[in-house]
Amino acid sequence: MNDTDLPLSGIRVLELGNYIAAPTAARMLADFGAEVIKVERPDTGDELRNWRLYSGTTSMLYRTINRNKKSIVLDLRTEQGRQDVLDLAAQCDIVLENFRPGTLEKWGLSPEVLSENNPDLIITRISAFGQTGPMSERPGFAAVAEAYGGFRNLVGDPDRPPVRVGVSIGDSIAGLYAAFGCVMALFQRQTAKGELSLQQRSIDVALNESILSMMESLIPDYLAYGVERERVGGRMEGIAPSNAYPCNDGQSIIIAGNGDAIFQRYMDTIERPDLGADPDLATNAGRWNRRDELDAAIGAWTALHSRAEALAILDAAGVPSGPIYTAADIVADEQYKARNMIQNFPVDIGSTDPTDVGFVGIVPVIGGASLPIRSVGPDLGQHTQEVLSTLLGRTDEEMTA
Repeated sequence: MNDTDLPLSGIRVLELGNYIAAPTAARMLADFGAEVIKVERPDTGDELRNWRLYSGTTSMLYRTINRNKKSIVLDLRTEQGRQDVLDLAAQCDIVLENFRPGTLEKWGLSPEVLSENNPDLIITRISAFGQTGPMSERPGFAAVAEAYGGFRNLVGDPDRPPVRVGVSIGDSIAGLYAAFGCVMALFQRQTAKGELSLQQRSIDVALNESILSMMESLIPDYLAYGVERERVGGRMEGIAPSNAYPCNDGQSIIIAGNGDAIFQRYMDTIERPDLGADPDLATNAGRWNRRDELDAAIGAWTALHSRAEALAILDAAGVPSGPIYTAADIVADEQYKARNMIQNFPVDIGSTDPTDVGFVGIVPVIGGASLPIRSVGPDLGQHTQEVLSTLLGRTDEEMTA
């Protein structure tokens, strides 16, 4: 698929974002053909350039989240930098930002001002608690939003304090919602019979609400039944048996044999037909009541086998199961290879020569395999001259003044 054939080809995005949330949204738009111009501050750029930086000057986290984009350097603390943003916004379809609410307004870059020379501009804003409400002006990272959204309370073991998952899931989910909001607004703009109002063109994504929206029936269960869900470790509340089980080679596997139609053959497979034939275990509610007994029986069986042996037996029986992959497992996996989900690029990591590094492919797949990544996250200011000269007509002398 050529660049011009990509779904968002011809769409231009101005990203005024740092860290993960807004850059994730812009990365998704860029993956599918949008031209994304990422504005970074002078000298340091996006803080993500230094997160998990093991060598070199730019982290793989930055290279990943900012792939397929252009980087320009503007100082929004200066009048010229702010004017450049206004001039660029006039030629863009979308402005994406994740500053603390009120920051753009303080800089004279409010949605009203950004829209003055571009009445079709879509403005997507990501913040901790949204642009309105009594908590709107409070700062907050994903960790805080995950706590406010009810997510953190459910992660971990019941006899220990809540823990965090190993990625910035709150930021990433907010980024997904922001990208979806952008595409919705683009579609509405295309199909509307008249000009959209600023309110219709404004997308407001809150980190805490993004997390809350993923909490399934947490709220209605509480309001309908008075049920407060609790942490259940590797299990899922009300679903059994589904857990991680250790094998005799030090590896663990996931087995999700909680379906009514699967349970009996699952128990036959682990040589416990008595459990499979027990009428009290025929439904999920009954199995959840005896979850400890079931997990003990399954764990006793997996302890007799290596990871590979256990998975082969379960697969032959049609019981859903899988290994708990490490990065090394993922890189070697044939399914990911078949769908072009690990794509290699030469990257400067501070060595004499560039190093061949694999990056996760583009999701969702179009045409049977991941679309090719066009470029990994750019060096700081790599495209400043190109963008300012092409879009704003700035000369070399003006850019160095």
